Amino acid sequence: MNPDKIRNVLNILFLILALASIIVYIVARDDFKLFIYVCGAAIFVKLMEFFIRFTNR
Repeated sequence: MNPDKIRNVLNILFLILALASIIVYIVARDDFKLFIYVCGAAIFVKLMEFFIRFTNR
């Protein structure tokens, strides 16, 4: 698969997870662990995209 397509998919997934983390923060204020997990997943996806961007030059 083309690295640019993989990066695009990872960016879309990151944006979805970032939006989900904001929604979880607003809706489930009592369950802060869930917010941390969703944010951690979003950061992990963004780091994967970051490494793909700079290793495929």
